[in-house]
Amino acid sequence: MATLELRQLAKNYGSVTAVNSIDLTIENSEFVVLVGPSGCGKSTILRMIAGLEKISDGHVLIDDLECSNLPPRKRDVAMVFQDYALYPHMNVKANISFGLKMRGVDKQAREKKIAEIAEKLEITELLLRTPSELSGGQRQRVAMGRAIVREPKLFLFDEPLSNLDAKLRNSMRAYIKRLHQQFRTTSVYVTHDQVEAMTLADRIVILNKGEIVQIGTPLEIYENPNCRFVAEFIGSPPINVLSSDVQNNGIVLASGDRIAFPSKLQGVAAEGRAVDVAIRPNKFSLGADGQNTLTGIIELAEQLGEDQLLHLNVHGKTITVFVPSHYLAEIGAELLCSFSSE
Repeated sequence: MATLELRQLAKNYGSVTAVNSIDLTIENSEFVVLVGPSGCGKSTILRMIAGLEKISDGHVLIDDLECSNLPPRKRDVAMVFQDYALYPHMNVKANISFGLKMRGVDKQAREKKIAEIAEKLEITELLLRTPSELSGGQRQRVAMGRAIVREPKLFLFDEPLSNLDAKLRNSMRAYIKRLHQQFRTTSVYVTHDQVEAMTLADRIVILNKGEIVQIGTPLEIYENPNCRFVAEFIGSPPINVLSSDVQNNGIVLASGDRIAFPSKLQGVAAEGRAVDVAIRPNKFSLGADGQNTLTGIIELAEQLGEDQLLHLNVHGKTITVFVPSHYLAEIGAELLCSFSSE
């Protein structure tokens, strides 16, 4: 276990800045997820931590030790890659033990460690198979076994589940969560999948265009996004955003509907100011029970089992609203829904 500190970490490719002066401290045993759209710099940051990418500027400190110029083998980190990166000519046992062998661990100690890890990962019966004889989920467990057996200070995960199908991603995600609860190794996990970020992370780091936009627990970021980018990026389905203006101590939508002023905006939003109103689909209720109402035309209904997601046309703007699964949605019908100003 270890602490990790990034100080003014930067990466430039000629005149292009991929990572711009990142400051981040990760505590002992913490599981931090870097998430953001493609090209935001998250994998580049991970590779700089591992020593696989040269740093343009700044510092990487592991347990207060400056590692910026150390080769990967001297950083005591283990990385799990998107494409598994297993040796195709070696069986599972040889793949897992390779790093130990290179470090001079004797055969008896290697055998003991491999047996323990294989049992924990439920791959004991796979030890004599080659990677080509394994499924994607089995290969990923072998890749994790190879990382875990080294007992590194730091685990780095680079989109390890992106090559798996949806069902397998769900089970492997839970597997990674349980492994972290068991080993408590400090971990940095890169993904573009917000569900992985929300379910795995102690803290989430939202990145955009090479910069940190917001850091917080999954619930903090979901409930209190600090900007429109974060609000729209986190949450599935995405948050509804409606254009509006402040008028006569209230908010008037482009549709003409009026919203009572939220208490958090009292004295903040000036008269005539253009504002975005962002409402998550699960914050609506059917009918006119809330403080504010919207009327829309049902364009599409998606039955999800526990809930139903309706797509409503509100004066030319499409919004999504969760309703009970048993609600009989009629395409083209008018629907009245309400929500609280807060």
